[in-house]
Amino acid sequence: MIMGANIGTTVTNTLASLGSIRRSEEFRRAFAAATVHDFFNLFAVAILLPLELMFGVLSGIAEEITELVRGIDFDASAPARSPIRIAVKLPIGWFENLVTPSPVTALVFLGLGLLLIFAALALITKNMRRLVAGSVERVMNRIIGRGGGTVGILVGIGVTVAVQSSTITTSILVPLVAAGILTLPSAYPITVGANIGTTITALLASLAVMRPEGLTIAIVHLLFNVSAVAIIFPIRQIRLIPVRLAEGLASLAIRKRWVVFVYAISLFLVFPLLGVFLIR
Repeated sequence: MIMGANIGTTVTNTLASLGSIRRSEEFRRAFAAATVHDFFNLFAVAILLPLELMFGVLSGIAEEITELVRGIDFDASAPARSPIRIAVKLPIGWFENLVTPSPVTALVFLGLGLLLIFAALALITKNMRRLVAGSVERVMNRIIGRGGGTVGILVGIGVTVAVQSSTITTSILVPLVAAGILTLPSAYPITVGANIGTTITALLASLAVMRPEGLTIAIVHLLFNVSAVAIIFPIRQIRLIPVRLAEGLASLAIRKRWVVFVYAISLFLVFPLLGVFLIR
């Protein structure tokens, strides 16, 4: 379930890339930036899921760590709240008081939310291109790419822990790559760092509550993402497999737009439902 959640959370990136669908070259970059996250997660699952099913590697280590830390006295105060959630709490409260909850209202607000996402990302793409000079772009990409992507991973972890949402981190990367400010190889390690950053937030929350089951799940999530980086990133040829797959899919998508929708529906709807059906 944790591995599936890692894949499912990337749906926002795919939606974000659709804001550039009418501009072929921009969309190619945006869609590649969105799907590189999918391919990394799928690659990680392909490696680690068989090991977990056969040997219980991740769950076994997580249970041992849980037993070790249960005796430690942690501060049980509530973990820091996301500044994003604090900022949106007031307007959400206003809307909740103004409207009557119903399926129709939910659909209207879903549509409005998607419209705002597309508008915001389109404006980010347009304005960032004007703000950042070519020399700044080169410096940014060179710095982020240092250490085989280590700097980018640390940036992704730091930003995600700060905003407490990997979706925010990765969704912002899509317009930056679409605008040509970040290259796909530079954005890729930040995306991977966001995977780790979101598990740190969950781990801190579970330590505050200190329930063994929740702590074990949080540790499994962290181990999964850290193990994926440790396996995939050291060797350049292996590290770049998700990048090459994302670039190939994006190149196909600009020639045949229907591929985008088939891909999204298959990955985020058909395959999960098929998996549930087969298990039952």
